[in-house]
Amino acid sequence: MTKSSEETAPAKSAPDPAPEPAGEARRMTRRGWTLVVSGSLFLIFVVLGSVVPVPFVAISPGPTYDTLGRDAAGNPVIQVTGHETHPTTGELRMTTVSLHDGVTLFQGLGFWASGRYALAPREEYFKPGETNEQVKQENIQQLQDSQTNAQVAALRKLGYPIKVLAKQIVSGSPADHVLSPGDKLITVNGKKIVEAADVRAALAGTLPGQTVQITFQSDGQPERTVPLTLAARPDRKEGFIGLTAVDRADAPFTVNISLQDVGGPSAGLMFTLAIIDRLQSGDLAGGRHIAGTGEITETGEVDPIGGISFKVVGAREAGATDFLVPEHNCAEAKTTAPAGLNLIKVSTLDDALAQLANLKAGRPTAAC
Repeated sequence: MTKSSEETAPAKSAPDPAPEPAGEARRMTRRGWTLVVSGSLFLIFVVLGSVVPVPFVAISPGPTYDTLGRDAAGNPVIQVTGHETHPTTGELRMTTVSLHDGVTLFQGLGFWASGRYALAPREEYFKPGETNEQVKQENIQQLQDSQTNAQVAALRKLGYPIKVLAKQIVSGSPADHVLSPGDKLITVNGKKIVEAADVRAALAGTLPGQTVQITFQSDGQPERTVPLTLAARPDRKEGFIGLTAVDRADAPFTVNISLQDVGGPSAGLMFTLAIIDRLQSGDLAGGRHIAGTGEITETGEVDPIGGISFKVVGAREAGATDFLVPEHNCAEAKTTAPAGLNLIKVSTLDDALAQLANLKAGRPTAAC
């Protein structure tokens, strides 16, 4: 018997699929990536909007100060030494504008939405590369100049003599090393110097290279007369001396103005009125709450200022019923003047004094 030697091998079964490794993260969907990116951008926007300043400043009504009253330290704003002062009633209140720098996007939106603030390009208030400290110093210098102009305008109005001093000497000019700042100018080119504008007028018709005589007096020294050979300047035909002249009151007493944390030239008119009110009887305010603004010149002209729309609001909030407005600011002042505030147009110190007299007597005032 033959036995088959061939045997059939059993079939192999298919292997089971390998299990998925534990902990392997699933691939993020497109929607998930969108949420992540959107959230990140929103977070960046919030951070930038809260921290990074925008190139704008916020402007709002600032504090007001009664120039007939006292400063924060309790000192009279107008201090007179060596002369009798007179009692006053009412207020002559100067007004200010607050400037907020370093405004972020969210702060700016909040300021704008409040309706009390306005946003303006920063470049209108800060020169390129200028720091806050530099702007502060400029404002302080402007305030000091306005106080000096107020003293001169007030004392000139009250009949005190005025002297003309050399304020600055141009380096390398004919006046350099001959005159010094503070020297009193008496005559130039044979013409008497009564006010600062007379210096330029005395040189009318002269030519560069011409020699003129100038008489001056240094502090505590006798008068001197010296020849000066005039120089040339491209901005004028007449000869050039090389000095800046300023008017100063020549009174036998001193007037000081004490006011801190305020800058700019716009309080000049109110300082002038307060000085006059202290030095003469008559009581300019007459018990009324009067506010105002305006840059004053040494000869009593009232020049326009900025921020009038905020100043009238601040004045009314401080209780003022009447507001002295420089003539060229009237149109803007009328657009924002609160109810109950009488706007009075002035262009000179004489105007302001006349309108205060009208108020006191119950007569109509010059309306904006």
